[in-house]
Amino acid sequence: MPFTLATWNINSVRLREGLVAKLLEEEAPDVLCLQECKSPVEKIPLEGFAALGYRHIVARGQKGYNGVAILSKLPIEEVGDVDFARLGHARHVAAKLENGVTIHNVYAPAGGDIPDRDANVKFGQKLDYFTHMREHFGAERPHKAILVGDLNIAPREDDVWNHKQLLKVVSHTPVEVELFEATREAGAWEDVTRADIPSGNLYSWWSYRSPDWDAADKGRRLDHIWASRDIAAAAHGSRIHRPARGWEQPSDHAPVFASFDL
Repeated sequence: MPFTLATWNINSVRLREGLVAKLLEEEAPDVLCLQECKSPVEKIPLEGFAALGYRHIVARGQKGYNGVAILSKLPIEEVGDVDFARLGHARHVAAKLENGVTIHNVYAPAGGDIPDRDANVKFGQKLDYFTHMREHFGAERPHKAILVGDLNIAPREDDVWNHKQLLKVVSHTPVEVELFEATREAGAWEDVTRADIPSGNLYSWWSYRSPDWDAADKGRRLDHIWASRDIAAAAHGSRIHRPARGWEQPSDHAPVFASFDL
């Protein structure tokens, strides 16, 4: 069963309902995973998405913060969530397709501005979140699974606009990158995007602070698609939909796509 999947930090699904609809109409992924929905589940604008063919949803929500949702044209079965680092946040939900593939939708903590857990509680929470993910997926390695989301870490030198300048900036510090890779390896996950696009600068996020984000192009690849090793070879067609970052009142993230022939 071939299908296309996209992941997008939407930065408020109610505020940007029109942008979600635009993506669904123009790109028509079979599954769209959203992060930072900033909405209780019951207030997510589902009717409009259903009218576009996305009648299946699993979600976890909070008022004003966090929140993850999986919208699907294909039937999906909810298979639960994990409260990584026991933060009590709506940051993970999982669903299974009829072909047996489990999709994990993750919104990792951003980590604040200071890369020191003693000086910055949020940075400590981020490290604890990935540590718990590493232990969880390492204890029982996933099979026939895909993990997507805003993981808030750009691991490679060509995943950021300037490696040296960002070594002390949260999202690209050595301690984060090391933990990120240890988490990926513990679960035997493959980086689908970089398997398809093995070299060259690649970004999915550009700061709102840049007056001309496109020209400056000071981006980071914070949004990821991983696949368990048993199905990673079935992935193809990876791309980042950069134009969405330039839509009216956009999210600061762009959607990331991959297709699977399973």
